[in-house]
Amino acid sequence: MKIAMLLASLVAVVHSDLYLHNPRGSNNRLAEANRERDNANRLFDSQNNDRGGYNAAGLYYYSGSVLPIEWTNQHSCGDQNANCEIIIQYMCGPLVRDGTSTTTIPENPTESKNLVYGMHESYNYYQDCKLRNRNLGLFTADRKLNGDSAIYTRQNEAGTRRGYECPEERDYYPYWHPTPWVDIAVLTNDLKRCEYYRSESANVKSRYACVGSKGTTIPNNDDDCVAAGGVWTEFPPQNGLEAPVCIKAPWSRDNHLGNGKSVPGHPNYYNWTIPNTPSQSCVLRVRYNISTGDYDGWSKDVNGQVTVTGTVTANGNAQSTTATNPTVKQASQTFSTLDLKPNFSLNRAQAFGRGYVFRQNPVIMPFNNIPGLGFQLAINTNQFGRTFQDRSHSFSIVTRPSNLADTPIYNLNVRGKRGNIVQVFPAVEYDFVPDILIAPLNSYVHIQTMQDRVRLELIAPTWFLLRPPNYVEGNRQAGPSSGHWGNSYPAHLDSPQTLLGLPRADRQSLAVLDIVQRGNDMSELNDAGTYFDLGLKKVTQLGTYYYMCTRNNNFSNRDQKSKIIIQEGDKAAPKLGGTLTLSNRHKMKKTFSKAQPFSLEHKMSDY
Repeated sequence: MKIAMLLASLVAVVHSDLYLHNPRGSNNRLAEANRERDNANRLFDSQNNDRGGYNAAGLYYYSGSVLPIEWTNQHSCGDQNANCEIIIQYMCGPLVRDGTSTTTIPENPTESKNLVYGMHESYNYYQDCKLRNRNLGLFTADRKLNGDSAIYTRQNEAGTRRGYECPEERDYYPYWHPTPWVDIAVLTNDLKRCEYYRSESANVKSRYACVGSKGTTIPNNDDDCVAAGGVWTEFPPQNGLEAPVCIKAPWSRDNHLGNGKSVPGHPNYYNWTIPNTPSQSCVLRVRYNISTGDYDGWSKDVNGQVTVTGTVTANGNAQSTTATNPTVKQASQTFSTLDLKPNFSLNRAQAFGRGYVFRQNPVIMPFNNIPGLGFQLAINTNQFGRTFQDRSHSFSIVTRPSNLADTPIYNLNVRGKRGNIVQVFPAVEYDFVPDILIAPLNSYVHIQTMQDRVRLELIAPTWFLLRPPNYVEGNRQAGPSSGHWGNSYPAHLDSPQTLLGLPRADRQSLAVLDIVQRGNDMSELNDAGTYFDLGLKKVTQLGTYYYMCTRNNNFSNRDQKSKIIIQEGDKAAPKLGGTLTLSNRHKMKKTFSKAQPFSLEHKMSDY
């Protein structure tokens, strides 16, 4: 059966950036000393600004622990302003690596094994993509693709190589051929699509590919595969995988790289429960698929319009000449046969005559009684539906201790760069991640940070309990409380109030980073080690704990403060998706097809 994928089956993925802040997104950076990245094509196609991304900072996470994934996206999501999906995935493998060079890995099987070069997808994966016929049913608008393999797409018409990424797979989800990526979650504007995303995920549905075909290209469907002497081969899902979580995308405003309102005034995030798949090298990917609402990209009628081509007659009707190149020519210009007449009560001739067709920088004539008055629109047809992405640096997944098999573990990390908001943009200033954590008593926290010594992007963060309240503050949490957000001074290390009930040795390590001290100038901790790991620590006291970083607390400029709320039993849970790990003796694994309320929610009184 030949593949003729319609727009109704895919997300055709308006100009906006996406930056991953926790874990720290690379945006193709490695260890550059300059603000701009050296090579935008090092590992993947991000479509982001050259100043985005953080230098290499790989950490490790325990299986079953909760990791907050935080990001900013420039255009809107969770809003009617645009169609939006955020796709979160990960992959692991022995060859996944950051490398030590910013040069793109060569397209050579021998050099692909050279550890100097960073690599995510494999050499063989890219070669299969390069030789495989592209899906001719995809919307290409008026773009002139330079070839017919899967490396040529509307967003990548020249077939530019970025690492060993497959451009067709990058631009569309869910992809129909085998990939190394595992789905974590789909965050969408339209929850009616959740059933489709979950059932079509490669986590739960087999993929097929042509194996052993003869010729210079690889067929992308079973009929052509058999005709070329190949075997249309099934690649079943990995054992134990579940369908991805699918929930409503968190709201964010357009033209703004900032916080959302899933938790008002805080970053948009997704709580990922680390899978029980121990691996030395993994990478996280977040893709931001955004498309216009000017036409219905899921409609078969739309797909039919963009795949008929020919010349336009005087009455505006298209005379078909070919069915493989979805463009027509008129006055030495090319444009898609997709017109927008239904939206403006125009017939086909009127739509073509007044510029209401989907084309590059069209000139429209909105006034019927002033036919000579035209307005040019800034429309780039390879960006009107667009995919952005960011990927983490490599990290490890390790097996949790056997005595903590059913105990919640929460990762506490640090995000951001050194400097003020202008200096670090489009990254963010320092902050703890999560900046507010709600966890059950007797759970464990894993405090771990990594600094960049090349640009000093992240000064070694200290962790101090704030001094006790010196005035009554409204809307404080019920129960015992330690510290006060309104203060700028830390509590004494030997104060009766302690951070999370940790012993003094641990609190001292958090305060002066003595686990990794290298000596030299420690007056401002400038020569503290680049990596800090307190290990797993049990939370033994109920209450609310307000804490700070002394190294990055500059009143009137910025502060780095956070809060942890420790409560009884199974009242605490991650708020946005994921696997919920509750009390010591009770564990619940559940995915949701739509947003679900939990017993604990952030309220304005929490802040």
